[in-house]
Amino acid sequence: MRDFGYQRAHDVPGAVALLGADPDARYLGGGTNLVDLMKTGVERPALLVDVRELPLDGIESTDDGGLRIGATVTNSDLAAHPEVRRRYPALAEAVLAGASGQLRNMATVGGNLLQRTRCGYFTDLSKPCNKRTPGSGCSAVRGEHHNHAILGATEHCVAIHPSDMGVALAAFDAVVTYETLDGPGELPLTEFYLPVGDTPHLETALPPGALITGITLPPAPVAAHSRYRKVRERASYAFAIGSIAGALDVRDGVVHEVRLALGAVASRPWRARAAERALTGGPATAEAFAAAADAELAAAEPLSGNAYKVTLTRNLVVALLTELAEEATR
Repeated sequence: MRDFGYQRAHDVPGAVALLGADPDARYLGGGTNLVDLMKTGVERPALLVDVRELPLDGIESTDDGGLRIGATVTNSDLAAHPEVRRRYPALAEAVLAGASGQLRNMATVGGNLLQRTRCGYFTDLSKPCNKRTPGSGCSAVRGEHHNHAILGATEHCVAIHPSDMGVALAAFDAVVTYETLDGPGELPLTEFYLPVGDTPHLETALPPGALITGITLPPAPVAAHSRYRKVRERASYAFAIGSIAGALDVRDGVVHEVRLALGAVASRPWRARAAERALTGGPATAEAFAAAADAELAAAEPLSGNAYKVTLTRNLVVALLTELAEEATR
């Protein structure tokens, strides 16, 4: 591990100034991803700026009925918050589906959004990886890729984003707020992550040196009727091979509103807008749910070893929406 400096920030402007003074510096939250990457040599910061004690650990209601979540809120506190559980249950379920209790106690909301892919080639310095070393190639395309992307990938990168929390946030139109030396800014989560294209090493639209300060969830009554479901290769402490966050408002057998986002299918949480369009105003039936899933997955381009994800994702969409539709009739 490279020798590095450490400084604890006491306010947001001070944290941003510290990072702005050193392009090789990194913000340190819970460290549940960054420290691992430092151990393998993927990340080699010259300075860690500890932001855990910044006053960004609150969850509060907004004037319009949404929620504002601070960037240093731990995953455990987020999942346990009564307003999150009441208004956005899929978000609480998604957070609880990720990692162990000990890790959730350390991991922060801001850090969760910025976690790097768990692709084995990314963390193996002996293998080419365009995300780690631009222009070196993507080893996963012809290598081990059973849990890699089926949507939005290119020949330059087929890695997936590992966040469970991000999938639920994408379904509910979350907005990421941040601070820079030039002042505050915000990005919708659906624009926060950049398309892979031919530059997979550029992962987010955050300006250089930006510090995430929080996430805002706009009011969404439909989100109170939401669920998160995750499929993994072992019962716990595993990243998804497929996941879905969904919310459904059914009135007299007709879909009035629906929200869907998919996980473990792309380099970012995937908002299933084609499926939403196919469902809105139509019948809440298993046949309609399957047709909507097919509309979303029409753009899928699986590799030789991960075509199962198309069927898996289709079944997840149908199963979750059927569950929500049945609950609506009780």
